[in-house]
Amino acid sequence: MEFIQEVIASNLAEIRKKRGLSLDRLAELTGVSKAMLGQIENGKSNPTVTTLWKIANGLHVSFSAFLKENEKPQIEKININQLTPMIDNDGNHLVYSLFPFNPEKKFEIFTVDLKPGFSHLSEKHIGEEYVLIQRGTLTLKVQGEKFVLNTDESIKFQANTEHIYINNSDELVRFYIIIFYPD
Repeated sequence: MEFIQEVIASNLAEIRKKRGLSLDRLAELTGVSKAMLGQIENGKSNPTVTTLWKIANGLHVSFSAFLKENEKPQIEKININQLTPMIDNDGNHLVYSLFPFNPEKKFEIFTVDLKPGFSHLSEKHIGEEYVLIQRGTLTLKVQGEKFVLNTDESIKFQANTEHIYINNSDELVRFYIIIFYPD
């Protein structure tokens, strides 16, 4: 099978499956026979430009949607020691952006260090917040309630209200924050 056939086959199958379409339904939408669509998806047929246009029009996608090469999964290794933190409260609250917001993924991930005896007030913001304690004991005040979280404990809450992170201990507290932004 030629490379271009592989690319077209993969893209057509992906688009069809994402939309939950059977080959029969796709044939109805495009005017291309089920047998031909199956051959294209299996890389056994090299479709003509006219056939691809019929499929594109039936699916309401661009012609080039079938020609784009799928990106290989990327592996990204992060070392917190190589990141520059955002510093607040005179260096007593450090926030490391591990994975910045990506609109396609709808979340971002931070590591936070809160030094002993300090607190940080977070203004209300959109999203759902997930806090995972890596080490230490964190007191979290949210929606009028107080929660004490220890190493390996987690909590989630709607971040549309003011919340306060407090380190009442004598040791650094390190925790992860995942903020999910639903539609």
